[in-house]
Amino acid sequence: MLNLQGRAYKNCDGVTRRDALKIGTLAFGGLNALSLPNLLRAESLAGGSSHKAIIMVYMCGAPGHQDLYDLKMDAPAEIRGEFKPIATSVPGMELCEHLPGLAKVADKIVPIRSMYGSPNGSHDSFICYTGKSFQNQPTGGWPSIGSVISQLQGPNNPSVPPFLGLAPDTGHPPYGSPGHPGFLGVGHSAFRPSGPSRQDMVLNGINEQRLQTRKDLLATVDNLRRDIDASGAMDGLDSLNQQALDILTSSKLADALDLSQEPQEVRDRYGKGDTKNYGDGAPRNLEHFLTARRLVEAGARVVTLNFGRWDFHSNNFNGLKDTHLPQFDQGLSALIEDIYERGMDKDVAVVAWGEFGRTPRINKDAGRDHWPRVGCGLLAGGGWKTGQVIGATDRLGGEAVDRPVHFGEVFASLYRHMGLDPHAITLPDFSGRPQYIVDRYEPLPELV
Repeated sequence: MLNLQGRAYKNCDGVTRRDALKIGTLAFGGLNALSLPNLLRAESLAGGSSHKAIIMVYMCGAPGHQDLYDLKMDAPAEIRGEFKPIATSVPGMELCEHLPGLAKVADKIVPIRSMYGSPNGSHDSFICYTGKSFQNQPTGGWPSIGSVISQLQGPNNPSVPPFLGLAPDTGHPPYGSPGHPGFLGVGHSAFRPSGPSRQDMVLNGINEQRLQTRKDLLATVDNLRRDIDASGAMDGLDSLNQQALDILTSSKLADALDLSQEPQEVRDRYGKGDTKNYGDGAPRNLEHFLTARRLVEAGARVVTLNFGRWDFHSNNFNGLKDTHLPQFDQGLSALIEDIYERGMDKDVAVVAWGEFGRTPRINKDAGRDHWPRVGCGLLAGGGWKTGQVIGATDRLGGEAVDRPVHFGEVFASLYRHMGLDPHAITLPDFSGRPQYIVDRYEPLPELV
């Protein structure tokens, strides 16, 4: 096995898969030869500024709208719950008392209280990343917005992938998904710069000429591999190899991931949170919010990050107030403040949401169950008209009574933000049939 540090490595008992991944190599050989392009392919198959960009926060497991942005103080106690609303910087807009940071930047946000579109209330991040139902998919599956942007616009900087996912492996796989490439193929999947592999995204003393020689040698071997690969898994490998070379011959991505380059006061404002997965969900890692901002500054077009596990069928209010709400509030409000202070608010669109809402009625275990009929989301930046609330639910929070908003409408707005006409662009699926990137939904007129 060949690598750029001149040493060969083999997996052995006691070494984890991620410990074995050496991104700083373009090794070749058998199944144990894991290199950056191989990692990109493996992550994809496993499910695993002056430019416009999107930062999407997936709130794994789905929070309840009536506990965040749509408190129902006139409803009975079994509907209302424990939390109280607080005033915000926008007269008439109220948020949960455990979201003081977002209340402070209310003039820069757009809470949506009437989201709908989940097909059946099952836990899946799919609709958050595509705006479409996972039912009745075309051949190859719907691609996520990051993959679509990667295909249509490519990298803004050759050494920074256009689509990055700050997503861990999780007990429930959809909670750890950064968004899948679907029929666009593995060459447009999210690059996931996590774990100890981060330190290997540099050449480690190998000059570019030697790297190019080894790349040429690798290409010869890869040609043989392609000849015997009948599964289609090698599709897109050329683009992954090129992406790997671009990453390794520049420190730009590694620098963007190095938070020590930030002033301490900025790092303190974002906080650290908890890097451990929350149950079968994602971490509450506040440094990911700062990382996302640094990545779009470096040239990324779409960054997704996965936060927590909001599926509180029991102990809902303690779980929210003790862990999720304060940390989510700190990380997201710091991100929003930061992009505005840096003059990035017209270029960077931020969206935070889960896959559906929660039941109006609190169950016997002090929890809220799945409620696909209405949920919530939050937008910021994008050059949009902020400081407003979109949509409303009835007195009990069970039905949208004013301005229901489908996920597809938000996606149409996001594509328009990226300079793409969502109704004029099609991409071919695996069968060659053209597919529109957004179905019938229009961008939200309230944002203009």
